[in-house]
Amino acid sequence: MITLCKACGTSFEKTGTHPQQCKICEDERQYVPVTGQQWVDLDTLLATHTNKWQQHETNLLSLHTLPAFAINQRAFIVRTAEGNILWDCIATLDDATKTIISSLGGLKAIAISHPHYYTTMQDWAAEFNAPIYLHANDREWIMRDSPWLNLWQGDSLKLTADVSLICLGGHFAGGSVLHWARDEGVLLAGDILQVTPGANAVSFMWSYPNMLPLPATSVSEIIRRLREVKFSRLYGAFEGKDIKENAAEIVQRSGEKYISCLR
Repeated sequence: MITLCKACGTSFEKTGTHPQQCKICEDERQYVPVTGQQWVDLDTLLATHTNKWQQHETNLLSLHTLPAFAINQRAFIVRTAEGNILWDCIATLDDATKTIISSLGGLKAIAISHPHYYTTMQDWAAEFNAPIYLHANDREWIMRDSPWLNLWQGDSLKLTADVSLICLGGHFAGGSVLHWARDEGVLLAGDILQVTPGANAVSFMWSYPNMLPLPATSVSEIIRRLREVKFSRLYGAFEGKDIKENAAEIVQRSGEKYISCLR
């Protein structure tokens, strides 16, 4: 049986009782709630939650769990000529979601920005026979094994002719974004880059809930790497956190502002 941490959504194999602790939450980038670690079985979650779908542009869809669960991130479906890619993951793989994704042609691959969004990735992979691509620098945060896991290394990995993963580090050592080389370019950023409430800037943190910043050297390296990437639109981890134009310029300006504040 699968059980999930209510605070972060990470899934664990349940053998008799719930786990004693969640390694993801005990790390300083996340937190253990003041009420203590709590758990919910996957079947119970699926009985009380559903997924909201949204189309953002041609061949780009997002899905988001309602009511809010754990970190409350959204996942994306990137539709390409070579197959569909799930970017980031949510816990609620319900029957409706299985039907919708199957009708769209299934999944070619699953790619995830960082460990806070691993959730039930193993179940998605098994359902759609889709390999999971995680950066090898984050291997210690995998809480359930799966034959579908693929740990990649280095700075980038090409998934299709026009979709690549780029490791930027920062929030986690293997923190990655997805670059889609269509039109003027799309960046799916998770919260490796956090879109601010006005959707006119991004920020960079080592821990978002605990408000611990990244050092200037890390932010400088992130914006240096992205200077070489063409994109005009950026979609963040949370609903409504989208930058619809001039995203590359906004990222550079935001990074420079962040570094100047640290000085």
